[in-house]
Amino acid sequence: MPKSASEPTPERTSKPARTPARKPSSRKPSSRKPLLYGAGVVLAAAALGFVSYRATAPDHSSTSSAADVTADPDAGVYPALEKLARRDAGDGLAQGRADAPVVLIEYADFKCGYCGKFARDTEPALVKKYVDDGTLRIEWRNFPIFGAESEAAARAAWAAGQQGRFWEFHRAAYAEGAKEKGFGKARLKALAQQAGVADLDRFARDADSEEAAAAVSADQEQGYGIGATSTPSFLINGRPIAGAQPMETFVDAIEAAAGKARAATPRPSGTGAGRDAGGAE
Repeated sequence: MPKSASEPTPERTSKPARTPARKPSSRKPSSRKPLLYGAGVVLAAAALGFVSYRATAPDHSSTSSAADVTADPDAGVYPALEKLARRDAGDGLAQGRADAPVVLIEYADFKCGYCGKFARDTEPALVKKYVDDGTLRIEWRNFPIFGAESEAAARAAWAAGQQGRFWEFHRAAYAEGAKEKGFGKARLKALAQQAGVADLDRFARDADSEEAAAAVSADQEQGYGIGATSTPSFLINGRPIAGAQPMETFVDAIEAAAGKARAATPRPSGTGAGRDAGGAE
């Protein structure tokens, strides 16, 4: 059964870890998807699959980084994965400037305990430190792997996003103790109301729509296509990170990506460079 990244598992024998079976979806996943992304993503899929296994293997500490961030900003970065950032200014499941130098993509499940830990303990600090100053954009990908309620919650989250309330729904669904109450229809409606979704009838229609099913399926296929086998899984400008890692892991990866982006940006020329509007240095 799929595990949330860093969640302890029973001791294994010599049998290798198995990739979790895909849960039922409204659309049939395409087994050719990784090939459509290119050879670079196939290699990255193997890397992310490996770190996802390490994050859920016995005796693996949840404080161990699944992607070591070194002084080399290119180490562990896959350019093909960096291209998966949508940078769509109208994306209701994203926050931050569309032209931010760094994009963090999160593949997560609302029934995942470690996804909730990241949402409560780490993400708000990243938003305050990097999203608010324009450095970081966060793009959500629905990656339901824990069954029917996971799928229902993913579609409901997408529906909330159609009314501009995805992140409020996200916060309510990941509140301490929220997942223990389940994600049945009545509960999802209550979460939408808590999130400030204005039109609850539209919310219900959107959540049950083919558009919602297609959007969730596309995110899910992308996650499997890059080799994600557990939640949460992340990409930071093409660098895979598996698990609810410590804040420092994300800070190091974001700083490395931002530094690389700054180095690649042409500096302005002319006598006015380096001065503010008032002419001061």
